[in-house]
Amino acid sequence: MKIYLDSAQTGSWRLPPGCPSVQGVTTNPSLVHQAGLPVNLPTYLDLLRAAADHGFAELMLQLPSSDLALAATWVESLRALSQRLSVQLTVKLPCAPEWEACIRWAKAQGQPVLLTGLSNPVQLLWACELGADYVAPYVGRLVNDGRNVWALMQACVAQQTAGPQLLAASIKSPDVLAQLMGLGAAAVTLPPASLIAWSSDALTQVAIQQFDRDIQASLRGI
Repeated sequence: MKIYLDSAQTGSWRLPPGCPSVQGVTTNPSLVHQAGLPVNLPTYLDLLRAAADHGFAELMLQLPSSDLALAATWVESLRALSQRLSVQLTVKLPCAPEWEACIRWAKAQGQPVLLTGLSNPVQLLWACELGADYVAPYVGRLVNDGRNVWALMQACVAQQTAGPQLLAASIKSPDVLAQLMGLGAAAVTLPPASLIAWSSDALTQVAIQQFDRDIQASLRGI
């Protein structure tokens, strides 16, 4: 399973020991805004440079508008820089009908596309038809809405052989992460804070402390 950091705060991209390697970063206009940055092309170009500086293989960036002229300008600039930096660029677009022209245009350019916010199986079938490279359902939001989230996750995994790869987002606990791993999800996106918090565990520390006590007891001949 690939792991992507879900953050536009570049200072949080360096992880401490104990964290698994990450494939890259995924972000969106809300995360960019939360990082105190303007949602504009210079910001996105800076994020690409930061991804390269951190040695990441991929960066997933969400376009702010379905306007084709604007999309063309942004994608042209982003692709040119990503190629120079050797960072794989994936364009994120909402999984919604009003974005269809933009999705089809991006795919026609040979641009990898992630459809974000996918929430039901009909949208999944549509994403497959459009040739999306990734789909990103918000697992936590679906759970909070009372949806049968695991039926949708199973459907997404079933499409991975010939269709889009599942990149699960909004993961609220390590138990949910374990379920996604068990299902065979291709990728997940996690905030750096979650990845850091879950890299250690109280039960592991209890076991280590017991080992230390027993080592000392054995040396005293107890």
